[in-house]
Amino acid sequence: MGASRGPRLSGLQKQVLSLYRGFLRAARCKSAEDRCQIESIVSAEFRRNSNQVDRKNFLYIEYLLRRGKKQLEQLQSPSTVSLSQTKQS
Repeated sequence: MGASRGPRLSGLQKQVLSLYRGFLRAARCKSAEDRCQIESIVSAEFRRNSNQVDRKNFLYIEYLLRRGKKQLEQLQSPSTVSLSQTKQS
């Protein structure tokens, strides 16, 4: 019947991908310059976390999802122009 699109994703993986797509959609509503900066920051953050966070550390992943959802809500606000990036040690 239907062709498989790859491995099945867990609930957390689906939430992470949904959040990532949400950031990219929100970036489309900003100016071209800000959009490029937002996409760059979002991509770097998601890539950094995918490499540094243990996939079995569900509590931390859920924390990052909650934090990301709050940041996405702020970015979707018309008064927000762009994102800032902070270094974490």
